[in-house]
Amino acid sequence: MFRWTELALVMLCLGCRTGGTARLDTTRVDTARVDTASRRQPIRSTPAAVADAGREDNASGDSVPVIRLTAGEVSEPASPASLAGPSLTLPQSIALALEQNPDLITLRQSENVGSAALGVAQTYPFNPFVQVQATPYQEARSGGPGTTYHYVLLMQTIQLAHQQQFREEGATSALNSTRWNIHQAELQNVAQTERLYFNLLYQRGLLELANASHGNNQRLLRTLEKQLDAGQATAADVAIVRVDARATGQQVRLAKANHETALRDLKRQLGVPPDDAAAFDGDLRSFHWKIPGSELAEPAQPPNASLPLDADRAMSSMTSRGAARPDVIAAQSDMEAARAALCLASANRTPDLQIGPYYQRTADGTSFLGFRAQMDLPVINSGRPMEQQRSAELNQRVTAWQQLRRRAELEAQAAWKRYEVALAALAEDAADEATDLPGELQSLERQFLAGEVDVVRVVQARLSIIQNQRVHLDLLNEVAQSAANLTATAGVAFDEVLE
Repeated sequence: MFRWTELALVMLCLGCRTGGTARLDTTRVDTARVDTASRRQPIRSTPAAVADAGREDNASGDSVPVIRLTAGEVSEPASPASLAGPSLTLPQSIALALEQNPDLITLRQSENVGSAALGVAQTYPFNPFVQVQATPYQEARSGGPGTTYHYVLLMQTIQLAHQQQFREEGATSALNSTRWNIHQAELQNVAQTERLYFNLLYQRGLLELANASHGNNQRLLRTLEKQLDAGQATAADVAIVRVDARATGQQVRLAKANHETALRDLKRQLGVPPDDAAAFDGDLRSFHWKIPGSELAEPAQPPNASLPLDADRAMSSMTSRGAARPDVIAAQSDMEAARAALCLASANRTPDLQIGPYYQRTADGTSFLGFRAQMDLPVINSGRPMEQQRSAELNQRVTAWQQLRRRAELEAQAAWKRYEVALAALAEDAADEATDLPGELQSLERQFLAGEVDVVRVVQARLSIIQNQRVHLDLLNEVAQSAANLTATAGVAFDEVLE
């Protein structure tokens, strides 16, 4: 039984932070009409929770979940840690990758930029200007009094169409999109770590298989050489086994190289040097896979069943998970930003008003005190072309969101079918008892020494056993990789597919 508490805690800490003060809201969007909804729900940051963020809303049609985020501080990137020490499990590897992956560390810094941009948008452009003019010397040729002429003008621009509100909405949606993109990157990082971790276990299994096969060949070769010296074996039999031993030796060297490559790839994903002393715990043959949510299925599964009794319900669940992926919600936030830009362009068609107090003293000593107002006349430039551009951009973002959601649903469905097929194949393979390669080969060797079988049959049996073991490892690896693909496309956490 796997425990994923550590993974959930780490991903929760690395998800949406709540240390700031700015509240960020995205709105419910309908494909026919861009509108604002009032219902909101808090963000969740585990892979499964990210997929669950709007499952109910997406299941009903074109609506998109409303997410509330809180601006927070991004922690300073930590220096790469050493992996030397106890073996790392899959949850520990995922936690380390989320903490130290260079791409994620860089991407998280964009949240500070978005928060700063929101702060700028929330600052009202209160910046009055003053204008002063004085003429201390005047020539009085025409009989003027020659007194000092001066005036003082203080003006402030006032936005009449609530432009700041739309700037705030645009900055809010942009920051929301940035944070969802960070969540999407974290989700993909988790899935990639799972792929590399299981690939390492797969390569380790192949290396163990190659070592066992080569060891048995070496023992068989030594036995035949002794029998050849005693005149109990032919040179042809020795040559056959020697060639086979060379082949398995080459397979061992290739398996070692592939294992080292998989190990370096996983270390790179975790953000540590390739020469770091590291050990990773786990065995593909020790994992027990299940259908997500199968423990809640009614009626109970029969003993050797591997597929859910309600396949349509499982497919529908995966479809809604795909529609609630972080990148889909980020696209919805981009659409909200485009809507705010359209509203701002429409508001800018109403000219700003400049108004302020005015004081003037003329050359004849007359004083004036009052107000002065100024406004542009939108006669030639009415702002309509910019509004049309923003409207076209909004339509583009709506289409992009719709198509991305559709693609995410198809990817989730395809990932689910792949996992379903792989799990069914593994269940069928489990019906046959797995063969113990060293034990079976040793049994064949004893039969060979007893003269019950010849060396050709030993070699053929060895090849068959190796092939069976390799196929079993391939099936296990396919299930593991398809489960990692479910994480990437539908946000399915591994505690949902591992017992």
